[in-house]
Amino acid sequence: MKKLTTLTGLSALLIIHSAFAADTYVIDKAHSSMGFQVRHLFSNVPGKFDAYTGTITYDEASPDQSSVEVNIKTASVDTGVKMRDDDLRSPNFFDAAKYPEITFKSKSVKASGQNTFDVTGDLTMHGVTKEVVLKAELIGKGAGMKPGSIVSGWEATAAVKRSDFGLAWNKVIEGTQVVGEDVKIELHVEADKK
Repeated sequence: MKKLTTLTGLSALLIIHSAFAADTYVIDKAHSSMGFQVRHLFSNVPGKFDAYTGTITYDEASPDQSSVEVNIKTASVDTGVKMRDDDLRSPNFFDAAKYPEITFKSKSVKASGQNTFDVTGDLTMHGVTKEVVLKAELIGKGAGMKPGSIVSGWEATAAVKRSDFGLAWNKVIEGTQVVGEDVKIELHVEADKK
């Protein structure tokens, strides 16, 4: 009888866990933005990448079992100014021909509050890999526009130094950096459940 009770308890736990098992979401490019900001003289200039893929595996019951992977095409950088974008793709900055991709792969996810998380992972850019912490927030999840679809919405920010990744081009005019050292990463993501 004791054995049967134990088996019944284990079965119930498995059913409960499967009900809250991790869900995998695929980033929807039509409703997402992989953006950044960099200081130029006395203003912050925004930019984004237009070509990317990514998945978010989210375990609501155990957020530490969640993960994130993103792959960005470096040549898709877009600041709205062709001359600047061509320079960013050149060996002066991203060197897109030699380093065609920027990747992020999470190593740990820790809840930092209600629906907020510290996502620690490896960011690889310009041939250099550094650990970066994304400050992420789950905006919400629920039914999507298509019948039966489920979507989730996320925002995340991080700060990196471009010189840490070998993006060391710099010119100073009267004590002011033409291109700032600090880069603010700003991600706005909607993702569809697989």
